Amino acid sequence: MSAPDDNTAPNRLRRWWASPARSGARRIISPWEYRHLRFSAGLRTGGGIALAGLALVTLAFGGDDAKTYGWALVFLIPGLANLLFAAWELTIARSLGGSAATRA
Repeated sequence: MSAPDDNTAPNRLRRWWASPARSGARRIISPWEYRHLRFSAGLRTGGGIALAGLALVTLAFGGDDAKTYGWALVFLIPGLANLLFAAWELTIARSLGGSAATRA
């Protein structure tokens, strides 16, 4: 019989997430994303713009019923959340004065 492997995926994830102890925004944002704030904010901005575009297409070609407006909201709400989170990440990156990787 072989010994149990300690490098299973759930254990590595828990150790990676738990140590070192983080405070403030670092608790909400994953460590990789915190080290690459501007890049992840750019991806979130692109996703938000794409979702807003899908909402506009839905409104343009969907008709006048409540189902169309419901689907447009399904696209608009996550798009708005992405844009707001991206703006928050950019303010964190600006307050760090440069790249977050040099401070982390």
